[in-house]
Amino acid sequence: MDSVLIGATTLRQCLKCDGLWVDVRSFEKICADHEQQSAVLGAASNMPADSASKPSKVRYVPCPECAELMNRINFARCSGVVVDICKRHGTWFDRDELTSIIEFIRGGGMNSARAKERLEIAEERARLRQEQLTLDMRKSSAGIGIGGDDRVSGIASARDLLKFLLD
Repeated sequence: MDSVLIGATTLRQCLKCDGLWVDVRSFEKICADHEQQSAVLGAASNMPADSASKPSKVRYVPCPECAELMNRINFARCSGVVVDICKRHGTWFDRDELTSIIEFIRGGGMNSARAKERLEIAEERARLRQEQLTLDMRKSSAGIGIGGDDRVSGIASARDLLKFLLD
């Protein structure tokens, strides 16, 4: 891989496949900085068009830093761009994936993804609160949480009722 300067960020590029390796800090900077995004988009427009966009089979690739197989994830869980990530070292972008992600970010995709995630979290909290209420009600109706004397007399009453019904 060769180093390539895009804007103020140095990335590593595979000359065979035009893939890019972006370390964690550089990717965070690109995602947050409009000028860096413009630089990446400008560099992408100077690349020759991909004449043979053949579907490739899914394969897991090793991290260029640690050689561990990277995880494949859909960026922001909804972008439609699946990238290879090493959480410790960075992200591998196949040809045009970084450009697609920047277009997703600029199109408001991250804001939409965050809003969707906040809604999912709120729904999960509400579901967990409801489960806790249901559990508390079951405990209460079963006598769990009632004082010791009341619980013993409740059990004795139930035993007496069963004896009466079975005799």
